[in-house]
Amino acid sequence: MRLCFLVEERYRNDGMPNEVIGQLTSWGHHVDVLRPGTSLLGLSGAVQAGSHDAWVLKTVSGGPGLSLLEAAAVVGLTTVNDARSIRGVRDKVLASVVAQSRGLPVPRTYAAPGPEVLAQVPETDYPLVVKPADGSSGRGVRLVRSPGRLAQVRKELAGEGVLIAQPYVPNSGIDLKVYCIGGEIFATERSSPLHPGRPHHERPVPLSSEVAQLAVEVGRAFGLDLYGVDVVVGTDGPVIVDVNDFPSFRCVPDAPARVARAVLRLAARDDVALPDAPVPALQRERVHVPAQLVTAAESEAR
Repeated sequence: MRLCFLVEERYRNDGMPNEVIGQLTSWGHHVDVLRPGTSLLGLSGAVQAGSHDAWVLKTVSGGPGLSLLEAAAVVGLTTVNDARSIRGVRDKVLASVVAQSRGLPVPRTYAAPGPEVLAQVPETDYPLVVKPADGSSGRGVRLVRSPGRLAQVRKELAGEGVLIAQPYVPNSGIDLKVYCIGGEIFATERSSPLHPGRPHHERPVPLSSEVAQLAVEVGRAFGLDLYGVDVVVGTDGPVIVDVNDFPSFRCVPDAPARVARAVLRLAARDDVALPDAPVPALQRERVHVPAQLVTAAESEAR
């Protein structure tokens, strides 16, 4: 197969996607790599119908790669993920509306054109989690206990553009990261960035059928094939706090080969032989939920 990877500068030296590219090359596939953040591209030559079996994007929010991926889709090329789906999760305002419309468990969400407008959020919705609407990798995420703490957030988030604010979901201080790779589902747990006083760790964990089904529904709602879902388990069950296209897949066993195989399946023609896949790794054991949940006030005290 002939594939094109669009790799933003932030990921130039990252294992994901470079190890995936290496895996595909070792299997005999041709991979072109475009770096939209630093290269001058002749669009009439670079984006052509039939030039590749698929284009794959590893992007940052607001990066130029997404426009090129959309251009590839316009001329009929297969894109991984679907360009419209990436746009749908990169804009957290849009993602919140899509999730709510599909009945997915997400916190009530406010959109604010700037931090000063957050003063209009009802006090009953505090503590608040505030983040940029185009944020990624935990950038700009802040826990605001009360309206009196907004002054500090205004300084920290000035210039971030549109923000979203959601009532904090009391939880154990542990986030679940659910990774979905072309139908395979994996889970890791890690210390929440909102609980900085807790020891940092990240490790694979068994996945409950409830959370697994939730991850599948997220993929259907947004039309994603390679994605991650951030979940916290509150008193009323799992809640989705973020969705990411093409995440790091940290702690997923043999991640480069699994992702490479998924890319080939998505781009496959009938005459292309695919590498053998490992046994599906979906685990349906129950996720342990601690009886004592950490509240926002407790986390700040730590």
